Amino acid sequence: MLKRLRHNIKVIKKQDPAAKSNIQILLFYPGLHAVMLHRPAHWLYKHHHYFLALLLSHISRFFTQIEIHPGAQIGWGLFIDHGCGVVIGETAVIGNNCLIYQGVTLGGTGKETGKRHPTLGDHVVVGCGAKILGPFKVGSCSRIASGAVVLQEVPEHSTAVGVPAKIVKINGEKLSY
Repeated sequence: MLKRLRHNIKVIKKQDPAAKSNIQILLFYPGLHAVMLHRPAHWLYKHHHYFLALLLSHISRFFTQIEIHPGAQIGWGLFIDHGCGVVIGETAVIGNNCLIYQGVTLGGTGKETGKRHPTLGDHVVVGCGAKILGPFKVGSCSRIASGAVVLQEVPEHSTAVGVPAKIVKINGEKLSY
């Protein structure tokens, strides 16, 4: 657990120019608190202690304003920056070293069963207010623009913008429509 905490602090320091010290990050970054509280909640959930998992998840949401379902799977180095209003659904999967800004939803689209939330690959950046809805993958090293509503798969190394979102760049090359 300490190894993950140190890794998360290192990621935050690297990505946030406002982060001045480890103690500042440890005390004043609710995105870090939410991710660290998610770890034991997820463990409880995986071991079928659903009530305790949900209780811990709701306590975390109360203090951080970030809602991460205890069933969600989160890789190393997730940085939730200015996280108020972030919602991460039960079957969401988040890869390593992703960056999520405020107001992001990784949600489902209805009452399906099974996998119903998105999967983010490694090194994905999701801009503030973006909504990624459905059981598809956002490829590694992709970017989702602020306010975008993503309803279908995003290839690796792509940029998606708009409502509904369209791919405007792949591998750094602009696409023409």
